[in-house]
Amino acid sequence: MSAGRTTLLPGALAALAGLWLAIPALALDRVALGVAGGDEDLTDAVRAASHLVVLTKDAEPQDVLAAARADYAAILSALYAKGHYSGVIAIRIDGREAANIPALEVPATVHRVEIAVDPGPPFRFGRMALGPRAPRTELPEAFRPGALAESGVVTEAAEGAVSAWREVGHAKASLASEEVVADHAAARLDVALGLEPGPRLRFGPLKVEGERRMREARIRKIAGLPEGETFSETELRRAETRLRRTGIFASANLVEDETITAPDLLGITAQLVEQKPRRYSLGAEVASLDGVSLTGSWLHRNLMGGGERLLVEGEVTNIGSGESGVDYALGVSLDRPATLTPDTTAGLLLNYSHLDEVDYYADTVEFGLNFSHIFSDTLTGKAGLTYSYQDGHDPGGDFTFRNLSLPVGLIWDRRDDKTDATRGFYIDATLKPFLGFGTTGSGVRATMDARGYRSLGEAGRFVIAARAQAGGIWGPTLLGTPRDQLFFSGGGGTVRGQPYRSLGIAVTRGFGPQFLIGGQFFAAGSLELRAKVTERIGVVGFVDAGSVGLDGLFSGDAESHAGAGLGLRYDTGIGPIRLDVAAPISGNTGDGVQVYIGLGQAF
Repeated sequence: MSAGRTTLLPGALAALAGLWLAIPALALDRVALGVAGGDEDLTDAVRAASHLVVLTKDAEPQDVLAAARADYAAILSALYAKGHYSGVIAIRIDGREAANIPALEVPATVHRVEIAVDPGPPFRFGRMALGPRAPRTELPEAFRPGALAESGVVTEAAEGAVSAWREVGHAKASLASEEVVADHAAARLDVALGLEPGPRLRFGPLKVEGERRMREARIRKIAGLPEGETFSETELRRAETRLRRTGIFASANLVEDETITAPDLLGITAQLVEQKPRRYSLGAEVASLDGVSLTGSWLHRNLMGGGERLLVEGEVTNIGSGESGVDYALGVSLDRPATLTPDTTAGLLLNYSHLDEVDYYADTVEFGLNFSHIFSDTLTGKAGLTYSYQDGHDPGGDFTFRNLSLPVGLIWDRRDDKTDATRGFYIDATLKPFLGFGTTGSGVRATMDARGYRSLGEAGRFVIAARAQAGGIWGPTLLGTPRDQLFFSGGGGTVRGQPYRSLGIAVTRGFGPQFLIGGQFFAAGSLELRAKVTERIGVVGFVDAGSVGLDGLFSGDAESHAGAGLGLRYDTGIGPIRLDVAAPISGNTGDGVQVYIGLGQAF
């Protein structure tokens, strides 16, 4: 690319004397920066490129001179990136042009550094040529005559054209020629890029390096690289992603061979670094009325050398709750990636839980087989076959439920951050037909959890977050439905400010007393406005509402309640610590102010 003019003018500083901008941080007394024209965006780009502006007061003179010399090229690149190719750059150290100071004559002291930049006029693209192009080549919108000639657009166009050839099998495609000419008189940039596609290649054998506990055959199965098929950049990166998402490897990179194996095979090498096989985690959450919840897990990432993940999870909830007894659960799961297809994981699960609620207690055991299939980076499907046995007691007497269920569902996750999203959405929908045995009814249970996030103004500074939850059960009678499948509302996961599981359906069995169980229909909504006060501290205002019904959410037996409050967030780097204070604003289940403490956003 033609560099235009980089001219060091003795009078440039005087001409820009009124345009100096103070640089924040400790360099205030050392460095002044001026950009002619007062373009704030261009000034920010020059400031970001400069090495001098970040120097502290105690920087050594030789470091100042080295930074000044590097700044000529760095600032020039920043100007090119903004479409300015006739820049004039002057950098003076105590009045002397830095470029004219010999390296062996470093000043003993440095008191002031001045940077003066005259960017010149913005250039526009003139004559444009790029070829040959692969089918379905997508070029930047700005790569056209008359558009602002930012250097990054030229780079993006070249990289996009090469990637298009690689996508259709030409793995050795490259940029063969580049002619970029700046016409300073016309403020125009002419661009001609020539490509060399190279031969059309197929995937060769996958070699493996760095494995210690993993078997090579399983690595190849998990990667799913289509050996013998036409090379594709997408397939290469997809295989790399499959290896990484197993969690077994600290790093996993697929590297192409430099040479081609006759007649048209390109070998690939998997360069792997395995993680430690075991991981432990602990968590805690506190609510003023619900008590303390403790969770813990133990994970073995590679149980039998084939990527099998053994996970043991336990939780104890409602410790110290004034409303109910202590609940606890223990679950064991064994997952095997690349079962049936490279993107399908099969798993076995065994769960036990004990619920000690206000009006009933129940012990539940589940055993099942499940599958998950990753369709894309954002879409995952799930299916399973589960047998459940539940035994318990309520004021109406003892109950036993047995059923076989076939849950299927989809998770669509387009959030920018799973622990603290600022834009995007998340949808988790499940449909579970079930067959009851004995006194257990048969039917279908459906649930949906949808969340959306949108930033207002500066990304992440103000965020509107919304959540909608819904569920329904069709087929069995209320008392013929397993208790843990019914729906309650209230507490940190549904309506803050209302006691945990406080909204349900009041029933009477026979001539016994009235007691509360969950409903067959449920809906809840939450709305939050999140605002960052500093880089780490944020505040939240929120309102939640929930409804539970027997025959539907709009029938006469449906009841609702709501809560609202304020929260404080502190960003730990792995997710925010959450403190929410909420109170009831409608309904008859309220019991004063509730306080919630946990890790991560409420949703």
